Amino acid sequence: MCQHQTQCPSADSADRESARLVAHHPEQGWSLLCNGVVLFEDTGELLPDGRAIAPHRPLAGQVMTAA
Repeated sequence: MCQHQTQCPSADSADRESARLVAHHPEQGWSLLCNGVVLFEDTGELLPDGRAIAPHRPLAGQVMTAA
């Protein structure tokens, strides 16, 4: 899928979020990466095979507290 040199990480890679942006729609809260991953502003993801990844990082400005 990726035509970049060096190729972007695949959708199955642990670093899949470092792929280049293909489309960015902040007004709608999502971006499409070149590996087919849809990245949502809450840090959730939709993979090309339909699997969903739950939000997994704090958003900017959020404070993490120790449990």
